[in-house]
Amino acid sequence: MSVFTEGSLQIVFPATAKVRKFDDQSHGLSHCMKAVDFVAELDDRYYFIEFKDPCRGELGHSEAEKYLKGFLAGSIDEELKYKYRDSFLYEWASGRAEKPVYYLVLIAVENLGAADLLVRTDELKRKLPCAVPPYIEWKRPIIAGCAVFNIAEWNRRLAALFPVSRKA
Repeated sequence: MSVFTEGSLQIVFPATAKVRKFDDQSHGLSHCMKAVDFVAELDDRYYFIEFKDPCRGELGHSEAEKYLKGFLAGSIDEELKYKYRDSFLYEWASGRAEKPVYYLVLIAVENLGAADLLVRTDELKRKLPCAVPPYIEWKRPIIAGCAVFNIAEWNRRLAALFPVSRKA
């Protein structure tokens, strides 16, 4: 088991996962490529994980409210799309994207409802090639799936794999 922290959020990965913090300076291309927060490799798949925590950290209350309104209106969909695409390209160029890749986005806002999360998930799926038309003859997909969660929904669906909590 390994524990990683992003701001005030902690995520626990199983001992079998190979995990690395990815959005730091270690990937060396932060000047031209966006990066997800974590890349986790399991035996049969990769998870690209992005955390957003607008209500904690450096944003003040009014900025957090503005961020949340923008999120609900889709203003960060493009950022999330490019974080995935650039991370995928980086991993592919490094020879590590040979398994299915799932993109998980955590928006750490308690009052996001299921409908809000579903709308953002659907929009992210539209922006990424999750459903490739049958006439496109790709050898393999660029993304196997994606979803947007709040902390409660994340832990309801993913606690057995990657539980998330706030640091005390």
